[in-house]
Amino acid sequence: MTTPSPESAARQPVDAARLRAAVAGSLPLFDTVDVVDSTGSTNADLIARAAHTESTAVLVAEEQLAGRGRHARAWVSPPRAQISLSMLVRPNGIDPAVLGWLPLLTGVAVVDALRGAAGVDAELKWPNDVLIGGRKVAGILAEVAAGAPNPAVVIGVGVNVTLSAAELPVPHAISLLLAGASTLDRTELILSLLTEFDRRFTAWRDADWAVSEVVAAYRERCATLGAEVRAELPGGEVLTGVASDVDEHGRLVIGDRALSAGDVTHLRAGYRVEGA
Repeated sequence: MTTPSPESAARQPVDAARLRAAVAGSLPLFDTVDVVDSTGSTNADLIARAAHTESTAVLVAEEQLAGRGRHARAWVSPPRAQISLSMLVRPNGIDPAVLGWLPLLTGVAVVDALRGAAGVDAELKWPNDVLIGGRKVAGILAEVAAGAPNPAVVIGVGVNVTLSAAELPVPHAISLLLAGASTLDRTELILSLLTEFDRRFTAWRDADWAVSEVVAAYRERCATLGAEVRAELPGGEVLTGVASDVDEHGRLVIGDRALSAGDVTHLRAGYRVEGA
């Protein structure tokens, strides 16, 4: 008989009833929350749902078979080893010019949730990767499901929770287990994430989508700022230099250039490989 590893033993199902009770009681931003055993992509599922409903929603999958990050990079893991969730929100009245701050705001919320609930020293790598000790623990992907006048945006979040070193998708990744997090309870972590996102999003909406507070919070948590970086751009151009700022449009300033997330194919800064 095989003895389960500590990380496998910790892979308990998400408590859907607890999530629904919390959303109903204290997270008015979301109308519904669902937990499914398996799906291709939680983002794709909510994008499809957005076309048929005016509601907001959270969708959590115990296993995601076709998850993806920026530039269609795959994001997969063993069942119940990650947080794989998407949020469907409707930022009514937002200026399309500042909509790009939504995934960056989500990054701030994820960092604060992991710091608060898991006790880890999380920080941001521009534009929206979350790092612990220079290694990636979470990624974020926002996709517009419907444009003005009634915008709908789906934001996907993937967090490595109980992945072992052998299960990590790339050498520069890490999990909460490997980082010595104070909890690996995915229900607790999801609730912390949703609470932080609800708070940040609501404050932004109540400020009539002014970005000053979001920009300040992002800069404070962004480890890329002040670092020497190497940005690979479409067409083979490479830009190196110190990342000095993130401007009011969410662009990374390197020297005299301001680069949007869509301009950059790869950005190297702040990643550390085990043993390097």
